[in-house]
Amino acid sequence: MIQKETIDRCAELIESYRKELALRIVGQRDMINGLLTALVAGGHILLEGVPGLAKTLAVKSMAEITGLEFKRIQFTPDLLPADLTGTMIWEQAKGSFSVRRGPVFANVILADEINRAPAKVQSALLEAMEEKQVTIGETSFPLPDPFFVLATENPIEHEGTYALPEAELDRFLMKLLIAYPQPGEELDIVKNNAPLVREAGTPLSPVLNAGALKFLRSAADLIHIDEGISKYIVSIVTATRPARTRAGAEKPKIEGVYRYVSFGASPRASIALNRCSRIFALFEGRSYVSPEDVKAAAYPVLRHRIVLSWEAEAEGMDADAVIARILSHVPVP
Repeated sequence: MIQKETIDRCAELIESYRKELALRIVGQRDMINGLLTALVAGGHILLEGVPGLAKTLAVKSMAEITGLEFKRIQFTPDLLPADLTGTMIWEQAKGSFSVRRGPVFANVILADEINRAPAKVQSALLEAMEEKQVTIGETSFPLPDPFFVLATENPIEHEGTYALPEAELDRFLMKLLIAYPQPGEELDIVKNNAPLVREAGTPLSPVLNAGALKFLRSAADLIHIDEGISKYIVSIVTATRPARTRAGAEKPKIEGVYRYVSFGASPRASIALNRCSRIFALFEGRSYVSPEDVKAAAYPVLRHRIVLSWEAEAEGMDADAVIARILSHVPVP
């Protein structure tokens, strides 16, 4: 059982993290909390939002706060897999091949506009994201620990973009939808950027160094999750799957859902929902997971794992609307 002193210390670290990011980022609380969730859970994040919402700045600032090595990769249609992972090069002087490592060998990778590269390039990240290693030639090289992929995509441009493979989407812990700031927040942004000539930004303190992250992870592991909550998590995830995709299972009676879903979430989603629910409870200063934590985590965990049918597209239904219907029908413990 987690001690109150541990929860208080976690609250101090979380507040320090938010204060440091607030020096550069105005508002965007959901994005800030989502990035911290990824850090604690050791997972990857997909950020979706129109240009200009500080996605890149937030990721760079987060890396600075943690003191981790940061690399940005701009995805373009002419990018090659070797541009990410590295390749074998011939050294004339030695008369042999040597390995030149790519930019993926860093702690925090910003895959900017990941949907602008073809599937062949996107799939180059599959091994890195799941196995935390990269194979170049006949040798596998471990990636730095910790290792995070934070990918961004623009939802309003479709020309020159490629849909992410489902196998890659499933490897993202969460998908965050970045919204426009509130008018008051946007006014603060305008005021903060008033000078026509700006000097280098204020350096951020590494308040979430390796030791602090390890402490938060250990605390999240101690958050109690009841057996009934675990069953609730599994019920939510299995409810996303149409009956035809679940061998030996009867179709749940959730009206107005399954005609909108072609394929549901995998067991990887159940694991992610369990981890994120614990962290959400920790953020709220509680020693146990409540159903509200599970509901809050369900949207970012499941929205990119549900494959919608053509009927959903025709009727303007998105993944969040489907998730809301599922949450309203699955019994709460």
